[in-house]
Amino acid sequence: MLEVTVGIGGAAGDGLDKSGDTLAKAAGRLGLHVYAYNSYQSIIRGGHIWLRVRIGQDKVYNHGDKLTALIALNQDTIERHAPEVDDGGCIVFNSDKFKCDPTLIKSKNVQVLPLPMAEITKPVVEQHGPILPIMQNTVALGAVLFMTQLGVEGAEDVLKDTFAHKGDKIIDLNISLLRAGFEYAKSTAPFITSGWNYSKVRRPFLTGNEAIAIAAAAAGCKFYSAYPMTPASTILHWMANHAEQAGVCVKQAEDELAVINMAIGAALSGVRSMCATAGGGFALMTEAVGMAGIMEAPVVVVEVQRGGPSTGLPTKTEQADLNQVYGASQGEFPRLIVCPRDIPDAYESTVEAFHLADKYQLPVLIMSDLLLSEHPETVDREVFRHDVVIHRGEVVTEWSENDGKFKRFRFTESGVSPRALPGTANTLFVSGTDEHDEESILVSDMYTAAPIRRKGMEKRMRKVENMLKELPAPKLEGPADAELTLVGWGSTYGVIKETAELLTASGISTNFLIIKYIAPFHTKEVCEILLKCKKKFSVELNFTSQMARHIKAETGISMDEHINRYDGEPMEPAQVIAEVKERLAGRRPSLDVSEADAREIAYHYLRTHFAEKFRPGTLVLEEKNGRGEPTWKIELIERASGKKAAEMVVGVTSGSTYSYNKVD
Repeated sequence: MLEVTVGIGGAAGDGLDKSGDTLAKAAGRLGLHVYAYNSYQSIIRGGHIWLRVRIGQDKVYNHGDKLTALIALNQDTIERHAPEVDDGGCIVFNSDKFKCDPTLIKSKNVQVLPLPMAEITKPVVEQHGPILPIMQNTVALGAVLFMTQLGVEGAEDVLKDTFAHKGDKIIDLNISLLRAGFEYAKSTAPFITSGWNYSKVRRPFLTGNEAIAIAAAAAGCKFYSAYPMTPASTILHWMANHAEQAGVCVKQAEDELAVINMAIGAALSGVRSMCATAGGGFALMTEAVGMAGIMEAPVVVVEVQRGGPSTGLPTKTEQADLNQVYGASQGEFPRLIVCPRDIPDAYESTVEAFHLADKYQLPVLIMSDLLLSEHPETVDREVFRHDVVIHRGEVVTEWSENDGKFKRFRFTESGVSPRALPGTANTLFVSGTDEHDEESILVSDMYTAAPIRRKGMEKRMRKVENMLKELPAPKLEGPADAELTLVGWGSTYGVIKETAELLTASGISTNFLIIKYIAPFHTKEVCEILLKCKKKFSVELNFTSQMARHIKAETGISMDEHINRYDGEPMEPAQVIAEVKERLAGRRPSLDVSEADAREIAYHYLRTHFAEKFRPGTLVLEEKNGRGEPTWKIELIERASGKKAAEMVVGVTSGSTYSYNKVD
């Protein structure tokens, strides 16, 4: 398949997001498929921001593991990412300010295109006046658009839309800069790709959070509450921006306790309601989740995972909240926990969540993570069906006195009791957090009755059995008699799918199983699948293989091996393939600090102590040094002069920085 992956790096405030958005939307409007990932930090200016835009002739399911083109908006990006550019790729940067040391290029036939920015933009300055330094990104993007044969017209249309609110002058300036970079590359650089076949089929380009918000609106959500917390905040942004259009009451509360209590209150008042947060916020919500369970309130809660514990890594991805969400609140009560695998599934799962919350009168917990929620990709329009059929379940619209006392929590065979909305005549009842009888009279103190508690508990839990019959069981995907089965959940789907295909193509027949529903769990079906698998490897973004442990708890079946990543970044196919081959060969992957790791540790030390003055140079592995472990001896050189300025010593096993010494 023809594809390119463009990496764009710089500091916060350098305009990376605009460049990436322009590139992605331009490719999408040509009918190509796009998957983007932004590795950002919680800062407004400075730091190191890095995003990748993967563009394919056919559907791409993750951000990939190769770099075709690099747009470097500062010196730091050149040094960090130039070694990642694949054979036949290109590196583009402002040569008036930065330089690319040839020793940084590790692959063959990499085209280095220095952009003399002042020379290239001189005609633009003469026409429009002085330009801001940030606008180097548009010039560089123009150059890459030529080299990748994506053309400039689509990007021009995107710029017109992006800057429409700023007027024709700003639009013309940006288009002129884009064309200047394009024409310069046209006169000096070769193509780095073959020609594309443009279908011109326009597809929505959106994130998982946007899909969740749109689905909620389509499913009839009329109340949304939240406290801003990355990476769930963009659901709040979408809801606030479209509240009037979608008819949703949006409330930003003072904390997550208020958030979920507002949502439950709205649900009890009769509207479909939803709230969302990240792991730390969900920790505050857990008591109220149980309250929704005993009140049998239909509410949807979105939990978007990020690196933990505590504040952890606010802008990085992880799958380490399964235990927390599964164990939310004390006691036992029916609830649905669902983990969408991709953006289309996030839409479908959210629609399903509102339907099942109403039908079974229980809390539904949607688990996402930063990768799924915040990465944008092109998705077929057909996914976003607008004609959602809304059923509110067992709602009583009228109740005659002749029908006797209204029993809100009547013991039924289905486990679902009649529900009345506030204001319905003759249906007065209490929604308490204590155990209650059929008429909602509390049985926790004066009227304690063991049989009532038992039958009430049994009634509620019957929902689980009936709901499980309705939920589709997971299915094995790929060759039925494969040598290897990869098991995962949530956002690892895209990487697992591509990894399985690549392994099969290389001669290691591989299929995969993605778990979507954590509770209730399809124990019987998962057992039948896994018992037939020859080798089973779990693939997860956490340290302790939480899904593998959950599967074992539910089925008694253990994985043969575990592949984990827990550094805050998403899985990549190459990483998973390498680990799979190591495990199949009977070897354990090394946890030692690699040369690339040591270089990154050095960058971290320099960034935290010396700003941008130095960069790592040559690294030497030393086996015997009196440190009790092998070490990396790292040469540090001045960026401006290239002279050696200092040395660092980093432990290979521990990763500890042992010393930093200046060179006289």
